[in-house]
Amino acid sequence: MFVLLLIVAVVLFFVGRSQDAAWWKIGAAISAVGGVLFGVFSCVHVVSAYEVGVPVTFGKVGSPMKSGIQFKSPFTDVTSFSTRPVDLNLYDKEVVEVRSSQGGVLYADVTIKWAVVPAKAVELYRLAGTAEGVQARLVLPDSREIIRNVFAKHTSEEGYASAREQIGAEIAAAIKERLAPRGIDVTAVNLRNVRPSEKLQDQIDKKIQQEQATERSLEAARTAKAEAERKRIEAEGIANANKIIERSLSDKVLYNQCLEAYKQAAKANPVYAVPCGTDSNGTPVIVDNSKD
Repeated sequence: MFVLLLIVAVVLFFVGRSQDAAWWKIGAAISAVGGVLFGVFSCVHVVSAYEVGVPVTFGKVGSPMKSGIQFKSPFTDVTSFSTRPVDLNLYDKEVVEVRSSQGGVLYADVTIKWAVVPAKAVELYRLAGTAEGVQARLVLPDSREIIRNVFAKHTSEEGYASAREQIGAEIAAAIKERLAPRGIDVTAVNLRNVRPSEKLQDQIDKKIQQEQATERSLEAARTAKAEAERKRIEAEGIANANKIIERSLSDKVLYNQCLEAYKQAAKANPVYAVPCGTDSNGTPVIVDNSKD
């Protein structure tokens, strides 16, 4: 534009000179002034706060421009990169489909917070061209690849339950290691949610039901064994008690018990007794006379 205005000014000047027309000369002067002003303003570029500029002059990439007023050639184009953190949200339509080491399909919701390193802006320009290109060509594909690779090292149960925190830490470390040399600072990786596919969820439900049925069977077996053990101990106790009683009973003991029973019965009711036993070896009998 600067060159075009100067060309127009020169053309108008010579045309006005040849025709000796004042308005041609005035047009030439205006074009010349406009060209000069445009040239001056095109030499000044303002880099906004939290941005870094990459100058390109005739295809040659220059050094990064910091925030503030910067002077450049009128033929230099400046591409700006924001240095503020950017959130890459991988969920809903962008959710990452992964497979566990067992082949089960899971869906991982991940948020990646990243930012451009100002000193690496030129390298990022060469790799991606624009700030949008950095995310589309570098952050997004590399992050998806790493997420899938990490989940592939773990079982399905670890992926959606027992090892989610560990998996999140592995993903964060791998993404930072991959992108840091390219000038991308990954400040946070949040594994927000992991859910199994419908087919895998059905398999999980069936496994849980089988485990519950097995546990009920084991509990019933433990209960039956405990009951059998209790009955065995009870039977052994009764048998031992009978053996003790059998060894301790004698004719004198039985006779003394007969007399003691007769004394207790005589205190409450009139009684009579046959001799303690039908013979010397018989069992003592006490008869209560108050009853029919």
